[in-house]
Amino acid sequence: MSRKHPELFHRHKLNPILTGADWPYPAHSVFNPGATLLADGTTLLLCRVEDRRGHSHLSAARSVNGIDDWKIDSQPTLLPDPEHYPEELWGIEDPRITYVPELKKYAVVYTAFTSGGPGVALALTEDFSHFERFGMIMPPEDKDAALFPHRIGGYWAMIHRPVSAPGSHMWTSYSPDLRHWGSHKVMLEARLGGWWDANKIGLSCPPIETEQGWLVIYHGVRHHASGSIYRLGLALFDLQIPEHCLKRSDQWIFGPQEPYEQRGDVDNVVFPCGYTIAPDGDTIRLYYGAADTCIAMASGSLRTILDWLEQHK
Repeated sequence: MSRKHPELFHRHKLNPILTGADWPYPAHSVFNPGATLLADGTTLLLCRVEDRRGHSHLSAARSVNGIDDWKIDSQPTLLPDPEHYPEELWGIEDPRITYVPELKKYAVVYTAFTSGGPGVALALTEDFSHFERFGMIMPPEDKDAALFPHRIGGYWAMIHRPVSAPGSHMWTSYSPDLRHWGSHKVMLEARLGGWWDANKIGLSCPPIETEQGWLVIYHGVRHHASGSIYRLGLALFDLQIPEHCLKRSDQWIFGPQEPYEQRGDVDNVVFPCGYTIAPDGDTIRLYYGAADTCIAMASGSLRTILDWLEQHK
């Protein structure tokens, strides 16, 4: 019997693949990128860029192979606009990208940060140059949100993470028009006690549609005497009723272990907001923020991940 835990995601040898030093304009740190494959196969990362005020904006980086030779927009791609959207007063953060075939557009769901706390905002784009902003669609305190790629039961659906006195759990909500949201339902609760995902969880990447169900990679926060650790786990949800959890991993599958993940502006954090799936339909690349300081990539197999979840639910 092997004494090692199975490695579902394998870190790339060039990690970290992007840092603030790569940016064409002053940037303190870059992390927590949304990700998508464009029509021509180019990988686009929409990166959170933090300046030395502590405020964030979004900046696009493109790569033919999704690993190196990144072409980064010479100016910020999407800036906060507090004059028209006062909820963006202190920046915009942590984008998650979903391509929506019905709209022929990319939905970018991000965190808008203002004096009332973080809330969920939405923008649509065809080219990552021009954006149709919807403003805040989920009020504070709420974040870690992403849109499902198509309607479910005739309604748009979204995963998000509101905060309440009992804890921080994942919810689904529904909308007829992407602007007005309701039918809020708890999707996945943080566990209690000594679990790795006790008290506070949240969505990592947008949900992945598989034959077995919606595969969700989520983060859990373990608080301990010297701070906290952000790790990743897996859950599978019903395709027609996404708040119905079919399987949930009891163990975490990916956590900070490399120096660039363990030391930074926020120690001991791996935080993916995006992924891409190769043309083979199986190879997944996870793009994640490491220690709130830089961007790294790890790859895995969807079939292997689903098989592991079946054994560890």
